[in-house]
Amino acid sequence: MDRRIAPFMKLPRTLLTSCVGLFVIGVLLSPATAQSPQDRSSSLTPLQLEIEKQRVRLSSPEVEDRRDAISRLASMRHPAASRAAQAGLKDQLPIIRATSVTAILWMPAEESAANLLPLLSDKDEFVRRETAYALGTTRSITAVTSLVELLQNDKVDEVRGAAAVSLGKISSDRAVGPLINVLTGQTEQTKKKKAKREQNPFVLRSAARALGQIRSRAALPVLLTTLQDEKLEDDLRREAAIALGTIGDHSAIPALQNVTSARDPHLAVAADTAIKSIMMGSK
Repeated sequence: MDRRIAPFMKLPRTLLTSCVGLFVIGVLLSPATAQSPQDRSSSLTPLQLEIEKQRVRLSSPEVEDRRDAISRLASMRHPAASRAAQAGLKDQLPIIRATSVTAILWMPAEESAANLLPLLSDKDEFVRRETAYALGTTRSITAVTSLVELLQNDKVDEVRGAAAVSLGKISSDRAVGPLINVLTGQTEQTKKKKAKREQNPFVLRSAARALGQIRSRAALPVLLTTLQDEKLEDDLRREAAIALGTIGDHSAIPALQNVTSARDPHLAVAADTAIKSIMMGSK
């Protein structure tokens, strides 16, 4: 006999029947039996159900299923969906990892950055590049040191350029020195034997633009030198003009005026716009 029922056997029959009935009802309504898995699923919101559905798909052996699941989670623009998408950051395929870095950006910035930083060391250059861009979107100061290291040491120009772009978005003064070094050719790589000065146009333009976004006056000398060097590409000089206009220092106006008659019309317009921006900023 169940020990839980034995104490009641000494009670009058009518009272005993009532107690046993209450006991049975209590068991039937206990948390372990009150709600079936189907009932628990029905208590979830439509968003939660969809997130769970896509989370399960991330374990699919089919690449397109996993990639589509990441895309759907990203489209929800919700922290819970981003947390579910974190599994994709550890996928064996680069395309899934690269797709996942943008899917987790709906979490708080520092949480997203903490999950992204390890992928800056990914063996796949596409993953490193997309991760660098994504970190710029977070604007997390914690990413600066790692992005600077990527800018200085990565062997792939597109990755280094992405690091420069994101440093500009984050706009930390700690990035000014390394970005200046890119424009002057004093990177870590140039200190090595037979290393060449930075030549990649995208990296150079990205560094100049980033210096303007940071708005540090420490960048004025290198930007002015870049603007006035007619041997450099007009696109790079145009970025220098735009950066000078963004920084807004009046000392840049004479150099900008000299460029308003440049052969390249885009450079001339950029210089004129920069002058107007500086003048407007002083009012």
